[in-house]
Amino acid sequence: MRLRETILLLAVTGMMAGCTSTGGVRQPSAPEAVAPEKALVLPPPGGPSIVSVVERKRGNGVEQTISLFTSSSVPGQNSLKVEFFGASGANPGAGNAGFSKINESGIAREVARSAPGVPMATSATFLQNAYGPFGYASGRNRAGDTCLYAWQQIRSSTAANTLARNFGMIQLRLRLCDARASERQLLGIVYGYTVTGTFDGELWNPYGNPPPADVALGRTGAPIYPDEGGFRASPMPIGYEPAPASVTRPRAVVRSASTAQPAQGVAPVPAPIGPRVPLPGEAPQTSARPAAAVAPIEQSVRAIGVTVPSPDCIGDAAMTAACRR
Repeated sequence: MRLRETILLLAVTGMMAGCTSTGGVRQPSAPEAVAPEKALVLPPPGGPSIVSVVERKRGNGVEQTISLFTSSSVPGQNSLKVEFFGASGANPGAGNAGFSKINESGIAREVARSAPGVPMATSATFLQNAYGPFGYASGRNRAGDTCLYAWQQIRSSTAANTLARNFGMIQLRLRLCDARASERQLLGIVYGYTVTGTFDGELWNPYGNPPPADVALGRTGAPIYPDEGGFRASPMPIGYEPAPASVTRPRAVVRSASTAQPAQGVAPVPAPIGPRVPLPGEAPQTSARPAAAVAPIEQSVRAIGVTVPSPDCIGDAAMTAACRR
C-alpha cells in the first residue's frame, strides 16, 4: 500500500509540475557571437581590426576568441584568445573551465599548432608590457610571411594574495601572421593591446595592489625630464646675432674684341676656315698679333682687379713718385 501511495504521489507531483511549466524553449550553454565592442581585449589603434568575437561563459569565468584581420598565406586565422578565471557563478550550468599553468612543454605544443609549416623559435629575452611579463615565438616561412605567437598570464603576486582579495587571473594567447609586417611590428601589438574586461569586487582582482609612487617625486636632486630619452639643455643664441654668411664675388669674364657678341639683329659672320687668302695688292697677314691689340686687354684686367696699397703709401707718403706707379 505504501508503494502505491508513493507512486501516486510522484505522478500527481509530475502532473502539477507540467501544468505550471511555461513551455519556453531554452538553449543549452554554448559559445555565442557577441559584438566586437564587447571584446574583453582590444588590439592597439591602427589594427589589426576585429572580425568577430565568440564568447563562452563558464562557471568559474569567461573565455573569448577574438578573430583578427589576416593577410597571410599561412593556414589559420589571426586571433586573440583571452580567459578570465575566478568569477564564480557566471554560468553554473556550463561547468568550470580547466586551468593549467604555463609550462614549457604546453607552450611548445601551442606554438607548433599556431602556424603550420613555419619554423618558430622561442625568444629567450625577458620582456614585459603594461600588464607584466610575456613570452613569444616567431618565425618566417618560405613565402616571406612572418608569424608570431605570444602568451601572457596576468595575476597578482603571491605576496599580494590575501584572505579576501587578488585571486583572479587572466590568460592571453595571441597568434599573428602577416605577409608584409616584420617581427618587430607584430611584437608592437603585444605591447599595445588593452584589457577592457574586469572582475567584480576586490576578491578577484588579478593585478594586485597598485604600485607605490616613485620615490623621486618631490625629492631634490632628482630632476624629471619631459621625454624618456633624457632632456638635455642645449645652448641657444639668446641676445646674439648670427654671423653673416660669407659672400663670394663672381669672377669677371674678360672677352677680347674677337669674341665679342654680335649686335642684336645682326647675323654673325662665320669665321673663315683655314688661312685667309690675301686679295691682289694686299700684304700677306701673319698669325702674330700686334702689341697694341694686347694692351687694352691687359689694361682692362688691371681695372677689374683690386689694388691693395703698400703700408708705405698711406698718408702724406702717398704723394711720392714711388707710390704713384
